[in-house]
Amino acid sequence: MAATPDSPAASAPRRKVSRHRGEGQWAAGHFTPLNGNEQFKKDDDGLNVRTRIETVYSKRGFDSIDPNDLRGRMRWWGLYTQRKPGIDGGKTAVLAPEELDDEFFMLRVRIDGGRLTTRQLRVIGEISQEFARGTADITDRQNVQYHWIRIEDVPEIWNRLEAVGLSTTEACGDTPRTILGSPVAGIAEDEIVDGTPAIEEIHRRIVGNPAFSNLPRKFKTAVSGSPLLDVAHEINDVAFVGVEHPEHGPGFDVWVGGGLSTNPKLGVRLGAWVPLDEVADVHEGVVSIFRDYGYRRLRNRARLKFLVADWGPEKFRRVLEDEYLRRRLVDGPAPAEPAGRWRDHVGVHRQKDGRFYVGFAPRVGRVDGATLTKIAELAEAHGSGRVRTTAEQKMIILDVEEARVTSLVEALGALDLTAEPSPFRRGTMACTGIEYCKLAIVETKQRGSALIDELERRLPEFDEPITINLNGCPNACARIQVADIGLKGQLVLDDAGEQVEGYQVHLGGALGLEAGFGRKVRGLKVTSDELPDYVERVLKRFQAEREDGERFAAWAARADEEALS
Repeated sequence: MAATPDSPAASAPRRKVSRHRGEGQWAAGHFTPLNGNEQFKKDDDGLNVRTRIETVYSKRGFDSIDPNDLRGRMRWWGLYTQRKPGIDGGKTAVLAPEELDDEFFMLRVRIDGGRLTTRQLRVIGEISQEFARGTADITDRQNVQYHWIRIEDVPEIWNRLEAVGLSTTEACGDTPRTILGSPVAGIAEDEIVDGTPAIEEIHRRIVGNPAFSNLPRKFKTAVSGSPLLDVAHEINDVAFVGVEHPEHGPGFDVWVGGGLSTNPKLGVRLGAWVPLDEVADVHEGVVSIFRDYGYRRLRNRARLKFLVADWGPEKFRRVLEDEYLRRRLVDGPAPAEPAGRWRDHVGVHRQKDGRFYVGFAPRVGRVDGATLTKIAELAEAHGSGRVRTTAEQKMIILDVEEARVTSLVEALGALDLTAEPSPFRRGTMACTGIEYCKLAIVETKQRGSALIDELERRLPEFDEPITINLNGCPNACARIQVADIGLKGQLVLDDAGEQVEGYQVHLGGALGLEAGFGRKVRGLKVTSDELPDYVERVLKRFQAEREDGERFAAWAARADEEALS
């Protein structure tokens, strides 16, 4: 019934109706920038900052850099300011950005698919030694990160990288980030399909293309035809996973909407099978949906995972087919369970051509420029000049003749790069941490390395696959929610009631086999000093209580809280 002047509806007090501005979706006509990040991207494409770096900032120095370039657009070229030394974790969320900023940069080298030649690796090592105080961390996205980079040196670094076919283009920022790929694509005996041509075509179309250089936030891609499921496909924005279609043969199963950080979500299947030569088309469609329909109003809801969660996979696939591909996709099967418990390719493995590849484990991804140049020399002496990085902070030397395997393994061991690591060395990852990262609250790299040593000493007979991931803040760069033991850095109280560095504990996360997020036990936090004691205690309980063949994640899911404390 319509309201009249005498009706209860008319006499009731009027409520103020707030006008919702939408989620900032371009496809809905919301082009007005709704936050500072969207404004600076509208003002100037991040790709354009390179010219200013080369012609102005590198010549006039750090103080000449425009703030929107410094803390915004320079990320489009792999540059973040690093944390000033000496600022403790309690001040991370208190100080203004300019108070946290050091006058040096982290610089990320983009390595799509983890593919490197020894010439490229040697240049990476040389740049590390000349310009980055020897730093060169391997990330869990197959990149290499430098620290201590001066703005004055950036043009020369670019020149040297680009001379060997490498770049830092869109290694950071609201862009299509480095494409994860199986590090043994094209060589593994058990490979379903080689995704290398798809990675190359995606890179050609997307990277550095102004049509895709202003996304709502970062966009992560993974492509792998390995039955080991070796690219963490469940936590990427879009992933293409090798499968065998019963009618059409080898191709890829499509996943969308994965991501971690403070609101983690696992990707979902679209139920679509895509042949190798159509992967780049589908990828372009998915990234276009993100550009056009992604939520730009709030930064904490600007990842693709939120759109996928709201739409569901059925609507997402329908929009992809109807509005972007203009054709139907073929229905296809889900990938099989992973063929092995480890997905990092560490150890000695036969290639399909009869030669071998040798995967080895740096400590929590930490290496240095001198070590990288030595790895390049070893690869040239023992292989064909091809090296790979993995999505687990590991490295691989390809194409080793059987007669050369033993000498290579021994030479790697002499560099503390073991191809036969303990489960702790093999399964521990760490993010950058408070040493350089402005978001971090606690230290991670040294803590992770020390934890490995302690666990190897205390539990020398432990031989189960175990993942221990340390993160310096809640943002989950080291994938804490999907580790057997995930450690989220925060300040905690010690026995004396003092605030000290420590970790909130997540237990029983997994990717690949029964993927899921770790369990948080109420109030379970440990100080950094207590960490080795805690991990030892939990692993001993696991050994004592596990059923035959039971994985740590399965045990942690059913164990009572006392056993996990």
